[in-house]
Amino acid sequence: MSRVGSLPVEVPEGVKVNITSDSISVEGKRGKQDFHLVPEVSIKVEDGKIVVTPANMAKKSRMMWGTYRSIIQNMVTGVTEGFKVELDIQGVGYRASLQGKNLVLQLGFSHDVIYPIPDDVTIAVPKQTTVILESTNKQRVGQIAAEIRSYRPPEPYKGKGVRYVDEYVRRKEGKKK
Repeated sequence: MSRVGSLPVEVPEGVKVNITSDSISVEGKRGKQDFHLVPEVSIKVEDGKIVVTPANMAKKSRMMWGTYRSIIQNMVTGVTEGFKVELDIQGVGYRASLQGKNLVLQLGFSHDVIYPIPDDVTIAVPKQTTVILESTNKQRVGQIAAEIRSYRPPEPYKGKGVRYVDEYVRRKEGKKK
C-alpha cells in the first residue's frame, strides 16, 4: 500500500479542478496547469478533496499511484503559492545580471554564459550574487535551477561556483608542502 497515495489532496478555496478521461487541469490565482493521465490510475474529486486510487493491483498501477498523487499535490500548491528556488554565486568576479529575456552569468570563463529565460519561469537578480527563480511548476523551476548550477557547480577546495542557498559544500584540505 502506498502511504503517499492514500492521502487525499486538499483543494483550497479559489482552485478549480477539471478532470477528463485522460487529463487533469488545475486553475488558481497564479495560473493554470495541465497534466496527462495514464489509465492505470483513477482520480475523483470528493468533498473538496482529490482522491487518487490505482485502477487495479498491477505493479505499474501501484507505482504510479503515489507518483500521481504527489504531482497533483504539486500542481495545487503551484497554482496557489508557487515554488521558489534561490541560487547563490560565490567566487571572485562571479556575478549574474538580467539583459532583456536572458540571464547573463559571469563565471570565470573567457566568455559570458547566456541563459534564455523561459516564459513559464520568472528570474530575478536582487544582488549580483543571488538568482531567484519562481514558477508554478515545481519540476520546471528545479530543472532550470539545476541547469544554471551545472555551468559551474561548487568545487570542494575554495567553494567557488553556483550553489543552492541551503546547500552545504563539503570542503577539502589543500595539498601540503
